[in-house]
Amino acid sequence: MRAATLVAVMALVTALIRALPFLIFRKQTPGYISYLGKVLPSAIIGMLVVYCLKDVTLAARPHGLPELIALACVTAAQAWKRNAIISILSGTAIYMVLIQTVF
Repeated sequence: MRAATLVAVMALVTALIRALPFLIFRKQTPGYISYLGKVLPSAIIGMLVVYCLKDVTLAARPHGLPELIALACVTAAQAWKRNAIISILSGTAIYMVLIQTVF
């Protein structure tokens, strides 16, 4: 019973959070919100790239090669297919294969 209550509360909060912007901005979206909608995705991706590469040591073996190859794979897949899921999954798969078998 407790688990069902927790799931119900989480579902309600999630639905409320998703509906809140539509309830607040019924008539017109303010300019700063539209601006944030345009610039935040790129900024978040940039921060994720920096976070993922922050612990790469170029001085020690394998000199960041698995990360560089996976990054190139993600970039190429994104340029080719324009699909974030395909890009992320292919880069992750390439990285894991490289770490487990090659390096």
